[in-house]
Amino acid sequence: MPASRPTSWLVPVVTTALVIGASARGGDIEAEPINYGKAPVDNTVSRLEQRLSAGKATLTYEPGFGYLRSLLRELNVPQSSQMLVFSKTSLQRHRIAPTRPRAIYFGDDVYVGFCQRGDVVEVTAIDPGLGAVFYTLDQKSPDKPRFTRQTDACTLCHSSSANQGLPGNLVRSVYPDGDGLPILSAGSHRTDHTSPLEQRWGGWYVTGTSGKQKHLGNLTLQGNPDPNRIDNAKGTNVTDLSDRFKTSAYLTPHSDIVALLVLEHQAETHNLIGRASLLTRLALYEEASINKALGRPADYRSDTTASRIKSAGEPLVKYMLFSGEVRLTDRVRGTSGFAEEFAKRGSRDQRGRSLRDLDLQSRLFVHPCSYLIYSQAFDALPGPMKEYVYRRLWEVLSGKDTSEGFAHLTAADRGAILEILRETKSNLPDYWRAAGH
Repeated sequence: MPASRPTSWLVPVVTTALVIGASARGGDIEAEPINYGKAPVDNTVSRLEQRLSAGKATLTYEPGFGYLRSLLRELNVPQSSQMLVFSKTSLQRHRIAPTRPRAIYFGDDVYVGFCQRGDVVEVTAIDPGLGAVFYTLDQKSPDKPRFTRQTDACTLCHSSSANQGLPGNLVRSVYPDGDGLPILSAGSHRTDHTSPLEQRWGGWYVTGTSGKQKHLGNLTLQGNPDPNRIDNAKGTNVTDLSDRFKTSAYLTPHSDIVALLVLEHQAETHNLIGRASLLTRLALYEEASINKALGRPADYRSDTTASRIKSAGEPLVKYMLFSGEVRLTDRVRGTSGFAEEFAKRGSRDQRGRSLRDLDLQSRLFVHPCSYLIYSQAFDALPGPMKEYVYRRLWEVLSGKDTSEGFAHLTAADRGAILEILRETKSNLPDYWRAAGH
């Protein structure tokens, strides 16, 4: 496909959802103060472009993979994060089938999609100022790698009311037929860490074990299936995909179950951070105009603006603290080594604890607070939003707020998270370090 066309790769149905248009509050992110399509970017892809231009980085083209392997290296994305999607649900769907799945890789601030013999590699970078920013890397130019930023063209097919009209990623599960086409009459599921496992990963390959917990991975269907009657016992606890397609055509033979679990948490956290940032910027911009028109002090904060900040910030707080997370009932184990590699990347306190420590027995993480609190996107939240999120996190972790939404956190959970963050997170508010807490 031409590099200038919109692309879709992250998930099996509404994959990467980019919307340029009205926000849930009626603002236009192509206008001030966002200027989404024209604003300068500063993310892992734009920085790679600068290194390439300066001769400080190179991308190597190789048969079969194009720039993929060296691109992952330059973006600090582990090959062990590989996940494979076989549903025909992107604009390169003619390249995708159960015998030729699409590969997805991710790091803390970037997602990469690859199709065999594809025209482009698709990349979503998380930009601190703009949220999700979309790029394609031309695979038909072996002499000079060229990124193209995808902006307004994506409105043709990437409109997502589920993401409140803001750029972001969606992870979905479908019911695919033998060719990988979604059986639309069976519906689909948007998935994150609150989703039951039995609804996850339709249209994906999944390697790894989950005990008695079933899911929809590795499954194709015929006719008009009843989702309530599907028993995917044969698709669960699969560790070898070589009988389904040519695994040697990929960087690894895996589509790791732990990587899938982490992806679902991370993608939605990025959505909520980006949403909180953009909606706060819009609210503050509109308030500044109203303050000026009414002759109010420039720093006047209206109840309406405070409410808008709370409405965007509270879902982020709850999600970062895993409110509503579905409990695991059996141990989950991956196959690619992703779990070990992911955990090693974490900052650790003096007791060796990290927010990246995986539990995988009863929940995803040992310490249920998102590791994306360390991300550049989180640190770049507008001041009023970051103040709100920090205050609410403190109220929960200090035990001041023990309401139902946070009842899953034990006193030990709260204390451990608080101790880890005090030692490993820079620029915490002073009250986080107050004696006696």
